[in-house]
Amino acid sequence: MAIDPTLAFVAASTDAGEDGVLGFRLEDGRLETTGAADGGSRPAFLAASPDGTRLYVANREGEDGRIVAYTIEERGTLSRLNAVPTGGGGTPCYCSVDPTGRCVLTAQYGGGTVSVLPIDGDGRLGGPTAVVDHEGSGPDADRQSEPHPHAFLAGPDGEYAYAPDLGADRVFVYALDPVAGRVEPADCGHVDVHPGAGPRHLAFDPTGRYAYVIGELDSTVTAFERDLDTGGLKPVAVASTLPEGFDGENAAADIHVHPTGEFLYGSNRGHDSIAVYELGGDGRPTLLGTEPTRGEWPRNFALDPAGEVLFAENADSDTIVAFAVGSDGALEATGEVTDCPSPVCLAFVTG
Repeated sequence: MAIDPTLAFVAASTDAGEDGVLGFRLEDGRLETTGAADGGSRPAFLAASPDGTRLYVANREGEDGRIVAYTIEERGTLSRLNAVPTGGGGTPCYCSVDPTGRCVLTAQYGGGTVSVLPIDGDGRLGGPTAVVDHEGSGPDADRQSEPHPHAFLAGPDGEYAYAPDLGADRVFVYALDPVAGRVEPADCGHVDVHPGAGPRHLAFDPTGRYAYVIGELDSTVTAFERDLDTGGLKPVAVASTLPEGFDGENAAADIHVHPTGEFLYGSNRGHDSIAVYELGGDGRPTLLGTEPTRGEWPRNFALDPAGEVLFAENADSDTIVAFAVGSDGALEATGEVTDCPSPVCLAFVTG
């Protein structure tokens, strides 16, 4: 079944009994509603399968939360398949699908764990085949007394998986076997991020040679050179997400690389902006500037598959604001604003 590549889904924090996953179609740079589904009242993250036929939702309802699986119908509606707990001793804050489409990777912030859930032939999830406890701490006594993995995703080649841990100031690297649904610590082990960074999310450039980690606690982006053979990461540069002279409170959140690999973007909650970087041939980011998101607390943002429009989700303003992406990477608000209850994640569907 062919899925329109301009479909998008948004996780929205809603009241109990209301639909928490909203469907949209991208039309001329704006989001048009296609439907909604009961993703639970506390969806935290979304991930589509590589072929664009399934959607997986990390939901924080209850003590342990769950991952909910859906079939994506041709017109952008969702049909629920099943829901499975992660087994990680805490609710999931993040989920991703490996490049083969055989498993879902999840991170449990409060549980200090990452998990692997197998995907069967019809897209349904099985129970966790791997649950790994993280270890480590950082200098921030309030936020880093114990490990808090905030993301878990495979590299572009699918051989290794990476888990930035806000509490441990580390990125854990795992050898991934998607067929067996297993992960084992890679021979390269973990990589330390500078103390107090609070690694939250990670993004790869299109070649897979470079990885970028956004630090929630100190508002930085750390660039890593990636060893394609071992999966290891080597830090090569650190850049701020904030303009010089800003001394207000801020918590950096999401990070994405432009499809061309020429630009990098990161979101600031507090400064309420998107940081725009140019990426050099050596993978090092240079901050070009910041663009206000026209709302409060951009927890998440997304670039459309063509890299022409960036959508900032202002969780505390109940809006999704569209920005045109220029040839120089700069952002310009288009005037298109979509009302949405506390949007926390937007995922485009490709396949």
